Formats: sequence, C-alpha cells, structure tokens
Amino acid sequence: MGKKYRFYDPHQTLVLPLNIRDWLPDGHLALFISDVVDELDITPIFNYYEGEERGNPPYNPRMMTKIIIYAYCVGVPSSRKIEKKLYEDIAFRYLAAGNFPDFRTISDFRKIHINTLEDLFVQVLLLCDTAGLVKLGTVSLDGTKVKANASLQKTKTYQTLCEEEKQLKKMVRDLLRQAEEVDQEEDRLFGEDKRGDELPPGFQKKNERLKRIREAKKQLEKKQRQHYEEYQKHQKEREQKEKATGKKLRGRKLHPVSKKPVEKLKANTTDPDSRVMKTRQGFVQGYNGQAMVDVEHQIIVAGDLVQDENDKHQQIPMIEKIKRYISRIPEKLTMDAGYWDEQRLKQLDKDIDLYVATEKDWKEREKLRNRPPPRGRIPKNMSYKDRMERKLLTNKGREIYQKRGSSVEPVFGQIKNRGLGQLLLRGLEKSKGEWMLICLSHNLLKLWKEKTTKLA
Repeated sequence: MGKKYRFYDPHQTLVLPLNIRDWLPDGHLALFISDVVDELDITPIFNYYEGEERGNPPYNPRMMTKIIIYAYCVGVPSSRKIEKKLYEDIAFRYLAAGNFPDFRTISDFRKIHINTLEDLFVQVLLLCDTAGLVKLGTVSLDGTKVKANASLQKTKTYQTLCEEEKQLKKMVRDLLRQAEEVDQEEDRLFGEDKRGDELPPGFQKKNERLKRIREAKKQLEKKQRQHYEEYQKHQKEREQKEKATGKKLRGRKLHPVSKKPVEKLKANTTDPDSRVMKTRQGFVQGYNGQAMVDVEHQIIVAGDLVQDENDKHQQIPMIEKIKRYISRIPEKLTMDAGYWDEQRLKQLDKDIDLYVATEKDWKEREKLRNRPPPRGRIPKNMSYKDRMERKLLTNKGREIYQKRGSSVEPVFGQIKNRGLGQLLLRGLEKSKGEWMLICLSHNLLKLWKEKTTKLA
C-alpha cells in the first residue's frame, strides 16, 4: 500500500468562485484600496478622457488609479513590474477585474495624471481625520533626500555643458550633411522618389541629448541670474542704509556675483531639475522630500518635494499647506536644527508652540543634552536662541522633542523600506506628484491598519 499523501493533481480543473472578490481574504489591503478609491472624487481624471473620441476606448480611470495606488502601497512602483503582477498576483488581478493594461499604458497614465495626486492626498488625509487619526497636538517636520531618476555622473559644470553642446551641434550638422549627400546620390541613381524626411542613424539620439544639455544650461543660467539679482538687491539696500545714516556699514561685504554661470555651478543632463544632495552615505542626485507627521499615529499631514539642499526655508510653506488641507494648525511643532531661521521661527511662534534644535554639530548637541533642566524665571535679556535652548532643556521640552524619534524619522524609514527611496518620474513637477503619491500610500496603509485592528 505505501504511505498515503494528500491529493495532488497539477492538471485538475478548478471550480473558482464566480465573484473575484472572494479570491481574497476579508480585510485584505486590495479590498480596502478598492473601497477607498471608489469613494474618492477623481473627476479631473475622467474629464481628461471625456472629450477624446478617437481611438480605442481607454481603460477605466478608477481601475487604473486603484492599481497604481495599490502598487505604491506594496512597494511595486515600476510599470513593468505592475504589468507582470497583473498576470501573476491575485490582488492585482482583482483590482484590474480582467483588464491587462501594458506597462506603457500604466506609465503614461501615471505621468499624465500625476499632478492630480495632491488633491487625492488631501481626500485621503480627510478620511484619516474622520477616523480620528489626525490630532495635531504635536507634529514633527523633517526632510529626507530622495534619489531622482538620474545618475550623479551625469551632473556636469557649465563649461563642460558648453563644450559638449558644441561637439553635439557639430555631430548633428555632420549627420544632416551626410544624409543630404546620400539623398542626392540616391536621387541621381534611383530617381526622386524618397519622402525626404528620413533621419540618419544616430541623429535622434544625439538630438535628444543636445536638448537635455540645453535644458541643463538654462537651469544654470537661471540659477546664476537669481544669485545676481539677490546680490544686486543686497547691495542696493546696503547703499540706501549708508546714505540714510551717513556712515559705512560694518561687517563682511558679499563677494561680487557675475551674470554668467561660474565654473562651480553644475546641472544634471538627465533630470536638470534635480540637485546634488548630501546624505550620511555620501552624495546623491535627487530632491529634498518634506513631510510633516502627526506624532500620535504617524499620519503625514503635509508633504512637499523641493530642490533646496537644506530645510531652512520650508517651515512656513509646510504650515500653509496644513491650513489649506484641513483648515487647522498644530498646537506644537518640533524641528531639527536644519530649520533654524530666527526670523521665520519668530513669525510661526505667534501661533504655534515651537520646539526647534539650535545646534547642527552633534558634539554641541550632546553638551546641551547633558545640561541640567533650568530653574527660576527666564532672564529678560536672553536672546531668542538662548530661550529656545532653555525651553528644550525643561522636562516638558525634552519629552516633546523626543517624540521626533517615534514619528517623522520612522515614517521615512517605512517609506524607504517599501522600496520607494528613488523616484521614477523626472522633472520637479512630476517628481513632486510622485512624492505626494508616496505620502498618500503611507497614509492609506496607516488607515487600513487602524480599520483592521478595530475589526479584529
């Protein structure tokens, strides 16, 4: 007889349930994403297709939105991988409901509608607020460097870009000249029966590269103009003050700034909008992803993607975003020393209880942490910076600032652990839209886990 085993027949015909929803267990993330997207207002995406009558009917926008949002939730942002999942993964097949858009269609849909995702982020944030996950008692603001879809090796100086532009222009002219000579010879041999619009081999590739180099040069020229205008404004203000007082102002003068980009300025030829960013692991070509996180449930209440290499100017814009999103502001706000800008902080301090680190150097921070809590009244002659340091040393200040370690920093870790540490789209606007999609997916996961916990 031998040992008995469980039945096994890889060729057997299965009788699957008629409803695809029954393929997934109750409480599955894909079911939750489907239900949420059904409630979202995606009218702008539908409007894009309503006026188009040519060609085959497009895929349902709500179905495409579900697929892309779910893909980011499970860390599969690549359009090629999404196409593969549509055939192999039950959750993706459920969301697509028998549709199989190819990777190009998925990629184009994301690019076209990426700018509508900030509005979807707000809608999901309001769902989190309704579920009681947004308290705004204490929030933490921080930035993280996000890799762009560009190589650091493609970042070049203005002089190098000018030299490459000259070389490529010559190559393009030579290719066109060669093509014209071939056309004339073929016309002589075979008659004038060619269309006349054929491009020589290699022309298109070199022409595209030439366009990217010119775009990178424009970015550097624009950046240098801004530096020059700031320098001119500073000089004018200085002259006006000296004229009003009749005395020369003390302090170090700014170095003269030329209109033409200097050698040290660099731009990337793959994504000219991206910048060289310094991280703990070295330099990357990327953007600065900003997130303001509610410390109680790690909900991202505001997000943005900027080109600035530091966080110094991001406090007020992020607060304005919260006001626009949910018409409220946090009671307390914690920030690291990268956000220290006394003038801006004083402006925020009127409405929000701030807890901001004052020292970037870790040795100085350690010295501050080791100081005992202050006692007695606050001296009247203390500077704003000294007052902030004193506030952070109090027992209440230490407790509030420590909440950063369990809020915004873990959020960045969770995002990157899902494989979303590098953007796929290029250009500031599209990259910003993708960052908001990443933030949206993070909030949806938190909302799903909250709902699942309550049902358990």
